[in-house]
Amino acid sequence: MPPSAPTFSIDPSSRVARLNGAALSLGARAFDVLAYLNTHSARVVTKGELLESVWGGLAVEESNLTVQISALRKALGPKSIATVPGVGYKLALNETPDPVAEGPDLPDTPSLAVLPFANLTGQASQEYLVDGIATELIGALTRIGGLFVIAASSSFAYKGEAVQLADVGRALGVRYVLEGSVQQAGSALRISVQLVEAATGRAIWTDRFSGTLDDIFDLQDRLTESVAAAIEPTLRSAEALRSREKPQNDLRAYDICLQVEPLMRFTAKPDDFQRAFAMLDEAVALDPDYLYARALRCWAYTIACGGRFFSVDDAKHILPDAYAILDRGTDDATSLTYAAHSLAYLDKGAEIGLVGMRKAKALNPNSVTVLCSSGWLHAYVGDFDIALRDIERALRLNPLDPNTGFVRSALGPILLGLGRVSEAVEMLEQSYHEAPTYGSTVFTLMHSYWRADRLDDAKRMAHELLKIIPGLTLKHPLASTPFKYPPHLQLFKDCHRAVGIPEE
Repeated sequence: MPPSAPTFSIDPSSRVARLNGAALSLGARAFDVLAYLNTHSARVVTKGELLESVWGGLAVEESNLTVQISALRKALGPKSIATVPGVGYKLALNETPDPVAEGPDLPDTPSLAVLPFANLTGQASQEYLVDGIATELIGALTRIGGLFVIAASSSFAYKGEAVQLADVGRALGVRYVLEGSVQQAGSALRISVQLVEAATGRAIWTDRFSGTLDDIFDLQDRLTESVAAAIEPTLRSAEALRSREKPQNDLRAYDICLQVEPLMRFTAKPDDFQRAFAMLDEAVALDPDYLYARALRCWAYTIACGGRFFSVDDAKHILPDAYAILDRGTDDATSLTYAAHSLAYLDKGAEIGLVGMRKAKALNPNSVTVLCSSGWLHAYVGDFDIALRDIERALRLNPLDPNTGFVRSALGPILLGLGRVSEAVEMLEQSYHEAPTYGSTVFTLMHSYWRADRLDDAKRMAHELLKIIPGLTLKHPLASTPFKYPPHLQLFKDCHRAVGIPEE
């Protein structure tokens, strides 16, 4: 039976709050925050609203609010105030908590989830910028050896939801949660952050970083260094590597890349990719030296071809960029990964791509992006044990990602290569359920059904595949597949013939 809610009362006139009959010792500002939350207990109260209402319009830092929330949680209990990531808080004292299932065990290394930051700029149009700052921070932190960092798409699954930080920590298997907010006045930015011990809700470190839109990268670097130093004293700021190569000429190129990334989803449509291509062309034109924009454009075409939305021939014009990125010797793991995977998929260059992937994994061993592509590329050449380890770690780092179908889809050819056919079918069926129009999953599920002696199901998948790729013949996948493993190539031939796909 779940525990009952505590007895709570508050009298604004006498300024006394009681918990289970006992008067609480609260500071004046903490009492005002609690009174406001109690008055509006039926809804979520935004951080901006609390700052405006409790501080009476004074220009105060958001950290003043987080200090008061921490004090209230200490007085009332860690689950007394629910956090709504990216929004604000909700009083939860009179709510009976639901039981929370146990998540993964805590890693041996310091573990962290970065929640969506609150947009206190006063402009809904800046939401993507605020999300981008938090995502950039996550990407930078994953590059620090000794940190276990949950991927953005998992921690961002909590955006807008009223959650208890202890429950978030338990569900994701992390010890710490990082919260933050972004304020803006003209071109000036202020990023406030607090590191919270998830189990207790205790704020163990807070800081703020001020600058302008023109030096946003320096802000992110300082933020990363301070977070690393706060949660693991043995890590020095020198180990907090820059999250990505930065544009040298035109910051609008960076802004465009932030807006493009949400378009490139596992469940995206051809029109989304066409829009992404056009925007990335603009970014490259604005700043031809911005390596990440070129790498992201390579990746957009590769993802689109993997979904069978576009043919490999339609994408080969970006291959010079992919090769140039590898030749340049960049230390940006994400750009290396996008380039390496692109030439492996679009130019049958898995062996060359793996050289870049190994460097990317050494630079950023905790990146889900790096691990996922490493798993795919090792599967292309038949190194299935390495591929499986990389994909399983990617899924562990990204347990709540709504886009895990792309990661899980890699388990199909990997498990087939290891002879674990029934597991391959199970994983691919789950991936297919998440995105039934994603061509790579349909393609491999057809092969898995055939290997499992489920010919009728294999023919059903062939019918679905022909909807995605009208006029498909055996010649097409053999000519364009990135796979080099001979048994897989033979599987393509045997399966396609069995399900009735013509030779040419």
